[in-house]
Amino acid sequence: MLSLRDLLNRMLQIIPTLIMIMAAVFIIVRLLPGDPASAILGDRGSAEDVARINTQLGLDQPIPVQFLYFVDRVLHGDLGTSITLGVPVAQLILERLPVTLLLTAMAALLAVVAAIPLAFLAAIRRGRGVDLTIGAFFQVGLSMPVFYTGIVFLTIFGAGLRWFPIGGYGDGLGEHLYHLFLPALTLAFSLSAVLMRNLRASIIDVLNADYVDFARSKGLAPRLVLLRHVLRNALVSTVTLFGLSVGTLVGGAVITETVFAVPGVGRLMIESIYGRDYPVVQGLAMTLAVVVSLVFLLVDIVQAMLDPRVSR
Repeated sequence: MLSLRDLLNRMLQIIPTLIMIMAAVFIIVRLLPGDPASAILGDRGSAEDVARINTQLGLDQPIPVQFLYFVDRVLHGDLGTSITLGVPVAQLILERLPVTLLLTAMAALLAVVAAIPLAFLAAIRRGRGVDLTIGAFFQVGLSMPVFYTGIVFLTIFGAGLRWFPIGGYGDGLGEHLYHLFLPALTLAFSLSAVLMRNLRASIIDVLNADYVDFARSKGLAPRLVLLRHVLRNALVSTVTLFGLSVGTLVGGAVITETVFAVPGVGRLMIESIYGRDYPVVQGLAMTLAVVVSLVFLLVDIVQAMLDPRVSR
């Protein structure tokens, strides 16, 4: 288990990460072609109108001055106001973030539920038909882009078989889970393939370890050996890989929410980028960075629980 000192040190390491992300996002959004005024006015806006709106938004100030204003607002807990919607960015994030968190949590759960038993089965039946079949199936998940997988699932299970809705979020927890199952399955398909291959290789290595042979020689039941000695040690590298995949999972949620018309922060991010809504893009990037950093911290804690050597 991580000591309190180590936990505080790792929490403090998040601060410089957020500062770098804050600066990077601020610069990148301003490198996008166009500006908010042009996006708001469209082709009908004159040069005078564009200049007037940029002045109202403070976008006519030098970039360093704009950045200092941005940092000052963030330090005071103010993420600004949406340029296109006229709503506080914090309010938009609080409305949309639970949808994305529920989607990614469902995807992670589905990926783990699929990866662990199939990895065990493939490792135990290594080189046999079952192992080859599982590997071939998950190879498809590794090869297909997330957006293409989403379109395929949407076409087959949504429009074709009509088992799941083709978009929306529904009302109430039950409908939320029902509407998000297909998008979550889309995200979980590729993630479970990565986790399964890694866990399979780890299980095979642990099965050949001396301490596993010693546990068997003591007469322990095979089930106890697999759960207590094999799974615990094999999961260490897989937990690390899972934590590193969280960023990819969040990035995939941006695309998946667009494909399935899910009203989460991912879809809001795409809409804000097209609308050159700088405050929303910056606020969403900062929020997602915090979420991913907290997940990394949680992964460190779980790693220390599985392998005490990590906390030394």
